[in-house]
Amino acid sequence: MKRLASYILLASWSFGLFAENKEQPTLLIKRAAGSIIIDGELRETDWQNAEVAENFFKSFPDDTSYAETLTKVRVTYDEHNIYIAAECYDEVKGDYVIQSLKRDFSFPVSDAFAVFLDPFNDHLNGFSFAVNPLGVQREGLVEGGGGFGVTTSWDNKWSSEVKHYDGYWVVEMSIPYKTIRYKEGTSTWGINFARNDLKRNERSAWSPVPINFNIASLAFTGQMKWDTPPAKAGANITVIPYAIGNTSRDIDNKEEIETGGNIGGDIKIAVSSSLNLDLTINPDFSQVEVDRQQTNLTRFSLFFPEKRQFFIENSDLFGDFGFRQIRPFFSRNIGLYQGQQIPIIAGARLSGKINKKTRIGVMNLQTAADTPLDLKSQNYGVLAIQRTVLGDSYLAGIFVNRQAIENNEFSPNDYNRVLGVDFNLVTKSNKWRGKVFYHQGLTSENLPNSYTHASWLMFNSKRFFAMWNHEYAGENYQPEVGFVPRNQQYNSETESFESVSYYRLEPMFEYKIYPKGGPINYHGPALYINNYYNINLEPTDLFFMPNYKINFQNTSVLEVHYHDVFTKLNYDFDVTYSGGAPLPAGNYYYRNFLIKFESNTRKKLSGKLKANYGGFYSGTKLTTIGDISYRQQPWGIFSMNVEQNEIHLPDSFPDASIWLVGPKIEVSFTRSMFFTTFIQYNTQQENVNINSRFQWRFKPMSDLYIVYTENYLPPTFDVKNRALVVKLIYWLGL
Repeated sequence: MKRLASYILLASWSFGLFAENKEQPTLLIKRAAGSIIIDGELRETDWQNAEVAENFFKSFPDDTSYAETLTKVRVTYDEHNIYIAAECYDEVKGDYVIQSLKRDFSFPVSDAFAVFLDPFNDHLNGFSFAVNPLGVQREGLVEGGGGFGVTTSWDNKWSSEVKHYDGYWVVEMSIPYKTIRYKEGTSTWGINFARNDLKRNERSAWSPVPINFNIASLAFTGQMKWDTPPAKAGANITVIPYAIGNTSRDIDNKEEIETGGNIGGDIKIAVSSSLNLDLTINPDFSQVEVDRQQTNLTRFSLFFPEKRQFFIENSDLFGDFGFRQIRPFFSRNIGLYQGQQIPIIAGARLSGKINKKTRIGVMNLQTAADTPLDLKSQNYGVLAIQRTVLGDSYLAGIFVNRQAIENNEFSPNDYNRVLGVDFNLVTKSNKWRGKVFYHQGLTSENLPNSYTHASWLMFNSKRFFAMWNHEYAGENYQPEVGFVPRNQQYNSETESFESVSYYRLEPMFEYKIYPKGGPINYHGPALYINNYYNINLEPTDLFFMPNYKINFQNTSVLEVHYHDVFTKLNYDFDVTYSGGAPLPAGNYYYRNFLIKFESNTRKKLSGKLKANYGGFYSGTKLTTIGDISYRQQPWGIFSMNVEQNEIHLPDSFPDASIWLVGPKIEVSFTRSMFFTTFIQYNTQQENVNINSRFQWRFKPMSDLYIVYTENYLPPTFDVKNRALVVKLIYWLGL
């Protein structure tokens, strides 16, 4: 704990040293005297009387001047909604860049207008709403300050309309207070507007955002001042029931056709305008898009992101503790076991702000027992508290508990718990960010060395990027509702996993050179080091990667890498996962080279190509990864992903040729009707999967899904199993 206190004091001192002041543009929002009709026509007197946000600044391809693309924005409000209108001028002839008619498009690769709201003006969490020139909507959560963009898995109700005129298009938005979270009576909100004009290849924002930061970064919002602060949104209860029917057959095990059905649903209750209670009963996630499979040539488990709607809102409050490879809480460990669904009986989650500086999150879920998998019924509880300190920095604490249920009672000795504290450093300029944390595992065995700690510090300026990271995970730090793959290693002799402690050191440096003209936006060298050591500080994995990156003005990217690698195998290990003779334990030194190219994403035909060749333990490996996508605007995207690993090992050890092929078809019949088919051919898992999903949004936030899945055994393509699911979800506001 002394070490943790030292980290916090150092971070606090750093905050004072590096904090910077910045001027923010201000916009007055005045109450509408009449009614606003969302039709893309700005004829109402209130629009003419509203203040205008204009004179946008470039964010790309440079950040040193006003935008060439003209955008004018107005805002107003009434007792139920915030209204936003934008005139988006379009001087460059030609087609817009539109990915599809599907909701939640990717902002960086689509022409669009976006608004970012920070209702608490704390630069930490907010909301984003965007519309493209064809009227397709995109909404999402801005988490952790927005440095990594917007989480578009969040869905909610709002309305918009687009209308085209000679030389410009107009978008009108109506955002209900019930859709967002805010504190009633707050007179100043953070706000920013962004425009992506890909025909001109320009990204701009009303409040300037430096080129080296994400356009969604809340550190750079302007100020929206209310003439009269909005009151509480009023009663806000939403009931979202579902009904599902399914039929399936396990042909591989010669089982008969099975049919079934179920009902359940969610309830959303706004306890206050900033605090929300989510309830779920018998949830089903069959409509969630299938995971994209990955080839695993490491000795550790792979990470797959959460996509289930119940866990999305305020997910950062629970899921951002620790680091990417040291997570005390990972929601995919609830209701999923080794790729199979475990029924969730019910769950509740209270999350949001209790005042400007404090967020809380309380979650509890109960899963059913599963006899075939020999799993007991489990209760999962999470408590998270986050408190803003020292400006934009924040201190956070978490408690995670998994406890088995036997005979309708908590099992006194079958539990797994984690207690942790994180301090997150964020300076006003956002150039300096950092984190220190300490997490303690708690089990009935009370084993030693069951804790983890880490520190991270990053500096990000226009030309120079530097990062430092240290991690330590004890051998007995095993959060069963978390994700810590590195301290479990497979012993091929005992055919079991053994626990190990490790240290990690991960520095990175990058320098950017911006030419004054020509086809290159920026280029420059970088150095990345990723080293692991055992408890005695002896190296187990060393990775040294100098590289050079070129970002072109047309959005294409070229990278060249050199890899110097050391790997210590503590146990014999089958590095090809082919079932052949494992490589013997020992030290392995090898080198390889990588080249990567991404083409201009604004083109209808675009792609990525990555090739990595060189040493692989005692042999060689050629990895080739290719992505190609063709966009038939605006109704279709046809893409193909191919990954091939050709591995050659000496002597009697097995060679391997591993393929992962994934064609995907996405068709948008209208802005509310979509069809997606995703095929995945994976020789490592000896499986071919077809997943087809039809979605009809027959009214706002209400959907009909028809999902068909089939699995085959390559190379004969014998059918292993197939299933058909029909699910109806209805959004009912009370």
